[in-house]
Amino acid sequence: MSDRSDAGGDEDATGVDSVTLSVIRNGLEAVAEEMNADLVRTAYSPNVTERRDCSTALFDADGEMVAQAETIPVHLGAMPFSVAAAVEAFPRSELRPGDSILLNDPFRGGAHLPDLTLVTPIFDRPGDEIVAFAANRAHHADVGGTTGGSVGATTTEIYQEGLRVPPVKYEVGEGRTTGPEGQPRADSVVAEDVQALLLANVRTPDERRGDLRAQTAANATGRRRYHDLLAEHGDTLSRATSAIQDYSERRMRAALAELPDGRFEFETHLEDDGRGNGPLPIRVAVVIDDTDVTVDFAGTADQTDGPVNAVRAVTASATYYALRCVTDPEIPPNAGCYRPIRIETPTGSLVDAEPPAAVVGGNLETSQRVVDCVFGALAEADPTAVPAAGQGTMNNVTFGGTDPRPDRDGEYAFYETEAGGAGAHAGGDGDDAVHVHMSNTLNTPAEVVETAYPLRVERYALRPDTGGAGRHRGGLGLRRDVRVRDHAARCSLLAERRTSRPYGLGGGEPGATGGAALVDDDGRDLESLPAKTTLELDPGSVVSVRTPGGGGFGDPEDRDPAAVVRDLRLGKLSVDRAREVYGIDADDVVAAETGSGTGGGTVGSDEGDDGEE
Repeated sequence: MSDRSDAGGDEDATGVDSVTLSVIRNGLEAVAEEMNADLVRTAYSPNVTERRDCSTALFDADGEMVAQAETIPVHLGAMPFSVAAAVEAFPRSELRPGDSILLNDPFRGGAHLPDLTLVTPIFDRPGDEIVAFAANRAHHADVGGTTGGSVGATTTEIYQEGLRVPPVKYEVGEGRTTGPEGQPRADSVVAEDVQALLLANVRTPDERRGDLRAQTAANATGRRRYHDLLAEHGDTLSRATSAIQDYSERRMRAALAELPDGRFEFETHLEDDGRGNGPLPIRVAVVIDDTDVTVDFAGTADQTDGPVNAVRAVTASATYYALRCVTDPEIPPNAGCYRPIRIETPTGSLVDAEPPAAVVGGNLETSQRVVDCVFGALAEADPTAVPAAGQGTMNNVTFGGTDPRPDRDGEYAFYETEAGGAGAHAGGDGDDAVHVHMSNTLNTPAEVVETAYPLRVERYALRPDTGGAGRHRGGLGLRRDVRVRDHAARCSLLAERRTSRPYGLGGGEPGATGGAALVDDDGRDLESLPAKTTLELDPGSVVSVRTPGGGGFGDPEDRDPAAVVRDLRLGKLSVDRAREVYGIDADDVVAAETGSGTGGGTVGSDEGDDGEE
């Protein structure tokens, strides 16, 4: 924001100079980041404290996003829909300082039921007028439904997936008091009847209560810090937020103008819906017209029986994410970014489902494939602007049952998504074993899994040869084996990319598919498991999840031989695979590492390599 005209700092138009705009923009983003830090620090469940499956943002008085913490893409693009639903449900005359609105209904601004969103209006210093909203979303490890973890792979209706919460007041303001520095403070109490209803319908009420407290604390931080900005900048703050959104719009339009005009199409498909239906096509046409873009999903499959239906908010979130990836990453993320983007979704389709569709996997799986589809279309416009396909799934795993440990009382619910390979790109290899695109969470550390739950991680390793070959290699998938200890449990798996491989670009090969199995004590497969299944486990059972690799980029013949040798040495590539795809064998590795003449000239030097990708 150094240039006044670029920053929207023309004082004739806004009355705010560019330096002040930059200060305020960074201040708003710092508030959102602090909210997220408080949410992670104060939450109760490993799903938030370790996996960081949560997001925070600030919105202006009209409910338009002005700043976000850079966390979970599938949350942030969809959260404006939740704020809009909350604002619509409660007229401003019915809100007062201290109020907060809770919701998770996918058909009223939510994404899927485990994501609980809390929206808190922020009032001005007299407490008479709403000047902003603080909002956060956290994935709760259980919200009821047919399976522990509330990610059932074979559900057919939203009613089976857990407790559905329309916008309701979760915190109720008790009035205004004065804080220690003379600033107004809103006192509030949790609506005990609402909380009691929610906790009576989940398997882990103490954990849910703890995470909800963390969400209220995060929004309290947002409210307090926004008041700090208001005290410093006064009326300039609201004018600046509007100018910042306009600035982001101009930046986005300028970035879109650099892409070639035209209509670019792509089609992918979900393999199945867990109920015997599939493949289910997802079709997209991206139309770029100077500084505007239309993304049309006409021709996508109708909503289906199983739980892979996505609501419009999820599809919009995935589309916004993909377009932001191919434009300038320095554009401030707010509502202005999305103004040039028009999204068309067929009502009642896989990407715009209507009640009573089951939707838990739409947020998790279909969102990833929407990204693959939009990227595929954009690759037609500019092949160097997008990566090859990542793993294309979140590899959802849940375990639930009664915790047998003497110091525990009651049921547990474990949920996580498993990392996989990222797609290679024009600038380099894809990352190994990461949460790609719409997820962006972390895996739960093995030590935390074994402390918090009656589970044991038996194996946790990369899967060699799973990255697609290319001038740049796709990222590797991983294998994670988990044992249920001394108790029977129910496990649910919800995944994709078991038969269709993540695509490569520019001549790169596709990544490997994923899989899952019950294994014996030595890790040998006993029984292959479907991608979408719920199964009862005997005590001591071990479930092994294997995640897909990412697609490669560019012709494999153009890969630097030193990079192939490095992959061989690190165990990321087998000798057979190196010989088959790249023409390099074990003798070349020995030659490279010993400096002998055999094959040394072909392989090249590994000098300066620190053993990392």
